[in-house]
Amino acid sequence: MKLKVVLICLLTIGFLSSCNSKKKTVHTKHKVQPTEKKAVASVEKSKPTEKAIEVKQSIATSTIEYVNTYKDVAMKEMREFKIPASITLAQGIIESSSGNSDLTKRSNNHFGIKCHKGWEGDHTLHDDDEKGECFRVYKDPLISYRDHSLFLTTRSRYANLFTLKDGDYVGWAQGLSEAGYATDRRYPAKLIGLIEKYDLHKYDAEVLGIPFQKVENMSLAQHIVVKGDTLYNISKRYGLTVDELKKINSLANNEISIGQELNITK
Repeated sequence: MKLKVVLICLLTIGFLSSCNSKKKTVHTKHKVQPTEKKAVASVEKSKPTEKAIEVKQSIATSTIEYVNTYKDVAMKEMREFKIPASITLAQGIIESSSGNSDLTKRSNNHFGIKCHKGWEGDHTLHDDDEKGECFRVYKDPLISYRDHSLFLTTRSRYANLFTLKDGDYVGWAQGLSEAGYATDRRYPAKLIGLIEKYDLHKYDAEVLGIPFQKVENMSLAQHIVVKGDTLYNISKRYGLTVDELKKINSLANNEISIGQELNITK
């Protein structure tokens, strides 16, 4: 009889312990759920703030639009580094094809600056004087303008340019060519031709605080005749007629010779 009573007590105690254990397990499970919801909500809330850095692209589609887009930054660079705004804009127009060249669209490189020794930024390969040359890549076109200023001011071969009279775009055009900025022999004439065609030197005058004088009937820009040149293709290149080109240079006929210097400014 006593044995039965002991067995019944043991079974009762075991049953009660089992119930208490189950209740605790269920209670613990309910406690975890609010914490998990908060964690998920926190992750979802943080997602919209994660933004990828995108390379800004040039927006100009024509030379006039290009000038209007970058004239202010060119004047800003002139104030800080003494490089004529007209030269900076003309170089940008030539080197980037007014922002439309393949290299410029891919790299925001507006001045055809190659990697050179010491460049640690991004780069891209592009066929230029040689196949697959290394060119600098910028996240923003404005960084390209600043790097252009630094490129000219930190290299000794361009030092003489900074001794020229303020705003002497003719001297700068010739000096850049002599210093080897470009291999094209017509580079000075192209720069000067663009400056006077689009009145880019008015931005130099604005920075210097002097009256702007439009160039008229002055023979500042010149073209050096090379093999294959004719009066016709030269006149087309600079927006003149053959008769205008002959009149500017007092030519009696259409004959020209290699090395001959032709004035190309109206």
